[in-house]
Amino acid sequence: MSVAKSAGSAPISYPQNNADYRAGACNIGPAEITRRRRFGHIASVATVVLFLAVVALAVPSIVRFIVALPAAVAAACYLEAALKFCIGFGWLGLFNFGAHGSTEHVAQAAARASDRRRAFRLSLLTAVIGVAVGIVAVVLPV
Repeated sequence: MSVAKSAGSAPISYPQNNADYRAGACNIGPAEITRRRRFGHIASVATVVLFLAVVALAVPSIVRFIVALPAAVAAACYLEAALKFCIGFGWLGLFNFGAHGSTEHVAQAAARASDRRRAFRLSLLTAVIGVAVGIVAVVLPV
């Protein structure tokens, strides 16, 4: 059984029978995947615009490293969409295969632990990607 809270009332218990959820592998459905892909596009554009702005303003090259932040966000969004796994949901023990905002709690402790391990690995990967983009931005001879 998993537990969800409805607005202004006690927790509601319901069976966790969503066949799409796979611990450590898949915790989001089509609506969530679409949101992440869309936000990945926005974060990618923000990365490029920010890079162009810091170059146009002729700030010291080390300041260009700031593009690592939106680049990491874009990487996280694209990875989540491609892998059908939300990093935040993994940390929090949630999943969602319905409309945005209709999350459910992962009931089994072993499944939550598996989700957290995957979330940790993906968090590291997004950080590495962000840092790599930041380093490239710093060393580009523009």
